[in-house]
Amino acid sequence: MRIPGPEPEDDDGPRAIAAAGGLHRYQLYLHERYGPVVRFRLPGADTAVSIADPVLLEATAHLDKRPEELFAFLDPLCEAGNLQVLPAAEHTPWRRLMLSVFAGRPAHERHFARFTEQARELADRWARQPEGEPVELQHELTTLSLRMIDGFALGTGDRAAEGAEKDDGTEKEEGGEEGEGRVVEAFEEVLTEHLGRLYQVPRADPRSAERAEEALAYLRGRVDRAVAAHHADGRTGRSDLIGALVEAGEGPARIRDTVMVTLLAAHHTTGVAVSWTLHLLGLHPGAADRVAGELDRVLGDRAVPDYADLRRLTYLDRVLKESMRLFPPGPYGAREATEDLRVGPYRIPAGTTVFYPFWALHMNPAYWPDPERFDPERFTPEEIAGRPRLAYVPFGIGPRGCEGAALATVEAQLVLAVLLKRLRFQPVPGHEVTPVERFVLWARDGIRMTVRPRSRNS
Repeated sequence: MRIPGPEPEDDDGPRAIAAAGGLHRYQLYLHERYGPVVRFRLPGADTAVSIADPVLLEATAHLDKRPEELFAFLDPLCEAGNLQVLPAAEHTPWRRLMLSVFAGRPAHERHFARFTEQARELADRWARQPEGEPVELQHELTTLSLRMIDGFALGTGDRAAEGAEKDDGTEKEEGGEEGEGRVVEAFEEVLTEHLGRLYQVPRADPRSAERAEEALAYLRGRVDRAVAAHHADGRTGRSDLIGALVEAGEGPARIRDTVMVTLLAAHHTTGVAVSWTLHLLGLHPGAADRVAGELDRVLGDRAVPDYADLRRLTYLDRVLKESMRLFPPGPYGAREATEDLRVGPYRIPAGTTVFYPFWALHMNPAYWPDPERFDPERFTPEEIAGRPRLAYVPFGIGPRGCEGAALATVEAQLVLAVLLKRLRFQPVPGHEVTPVERFVLWARDGIRMTVRPRSRNS
């Protein structure tokens, strides 16, 4: 049976995606019009097959190959070969090493006190915010997320946030939030330039390519200095990513590539997940009240949670999950079929790009009634048990799923707990929040909210 989809004359790739408002919205349009399995033109992959039914998606969950052209925008970050498209034989041991660093309670607990202090510093600053003066959540929270992952990946703890010494040893880079803010901006420069090339978006700024190269050189230099500090340190048995890669015998280029891709993915996804969650709670004050009540009940007079407290914050966890359903940080993924696949009544030939429309999966009304409604009760144990396992996939699926999913969840829960225990967030009247693609599901004009301290019963 022929896979349905727009006719070639009606499907001009980048222009059709742009007209829909981005690939994240185009996937919703395609599946609403053509059904759960759709054929369409995808920039960087020519023709792709998108699957928005979690039961049908099971037939592809084993795939362990990503289409190289589709992920070529990450090539500038990877001098030793794009980590996102490593062959399965090379990817599997690399993935095991990543999981050994980022997954599991012992790894999280080692860094939990530092994470907590960094979140507390942001809460302190926002508590002093002049009344009525808004904060821009995305920039602030992606910067915080980068500070958190810095110590985990670079192994330099507070020194990473303060900046490593320059090569001439005479001064230090700008540090703290200012330094991390520069890293966030540098990643934005690189990604905006190279994603624009993939989607054939004309760049208005004639210096955009030059600025992207300068930003890339800055990012590489920053990681190189951290790697050099590890070698100078000489200690073994380190629990951070660079230390694990050094001990595994990886070369400098592969170490730098791994760290840069990790910093990119980790700070983007966690920061935007917390931002969208606070945005939704601002729109739903009843849910915000319930989160605050749970925090008061579990934490009492304590301003911050212990690691063990996170498991007791069950309603906060449901709110976070529902936020990532409505606004998945990564709205889609892709694999390449390495053999012919049977998906329902359709045959997908080997070599086809299989597109994973995570946002469309999360909006499938067959599994999510009234899908646009914010409802954390969708994530009670009983509701979860009644859905297929791939109905909710905010961190991807299969052997290429996110290695940092458990760490990102801990970070997001902790930051939300610290902020919501002390603060109340309200939308800025008249400020429109519109999701767009910028490697993650970003808000085009930011997420601006006013912040005020909350009393115990507010």
